[in-house]
Amino acid sequence: MSSSRKSGRPAPLFAALGDETRLLLISRLCDDGPTSVSGLTAGSGVTRQAVSKHLRVMGKAGLVHCTQRGRESVWQLDRRRIEEARRCLDLISKRWDDALGRLRALVEE
Repeated sequence: MSSSRKSGRPAPLFAALGDETRLLLISRLCDDGPTSVSGLTAGSGVTRQAVSKHLRVMGKAGLVHCTQRGRESVWQLDRRRIEEARRCLDLISKRWDDALGRLRALVEE
């Protein structure tokens, strides 16, 4: 478990989510379930080396984890971290809604 995951800080999580290729990988893992690097690379236009690098970044953020199946490494999404990102965004959204409500009340006075 990474230190960023232990501390519950959202910045490393959102940094890992802030890349188009990593979002594609997350989407594929959501759709396909646990998948090897070869499976994630197929049809993506991204090299195995690049996919592996992105998976390591995502792993450090706690978004994915790897298990061995024979000689193959299989990557799986940690849905708890996605849920954590959603909760964080919901909190930010609520704060914005509250601030806009206060602004609206002030303007209407």
